[in-house]
Amino acid sequence: MPDADSTPGPGLVPELLITSLEASLDFWCRLCGFEVLYDRPDEGFAYITSGTAHIMLEQRGSGRNWIPAPLEPPLGRGINFQITVASIQPLLSALDAASWTLFMEPETKWYRTGTTEAGVAQFLVQDPDGYLIRFQASLGRRPTGAGTL
Repeated sequence: MPDADSTPGPGLVPELLITSLEASLDFWCRLCGFEVLYDRPDEGFAYITSGTAHIMLEQRGSGRNWIPAPLEPPLGRGINFQITVASIQPLLSALDAASWTLFMEPETKWYRTGTTEAGVAQFLVQDPDGYLIRFQASLGRRPTGAGTL
């Protein structure tokens, strides 16, 4: 397990309110390669990381929950979390082996970024509570107009 005191903290860490810490850890850690940096199981809480991606998981009904409106599944409507990985293939293999349905099949996409385009291989999947996760791996950059958008 990584050391919580030696891992640099990002400026933004989403905290996802979830229904089952066990089911969420299975998805995020076993299937998607995250590791638990630290946890408080008695409070239904875990802080997980994968590279520089950090996420907090908090089980609804445990500890303090800040809920501004009624929660209706799927949770997190209107947001997707982009997580950069070295390759999407290991994740696709793990999700397929677990018969986990993808929200969007893998694709290659080039996004305009001024005078260049940034290429990514990406797919989308929902976690057990319906949060939308977009895993993407960089394909590098190219001059704008070098290919089809």
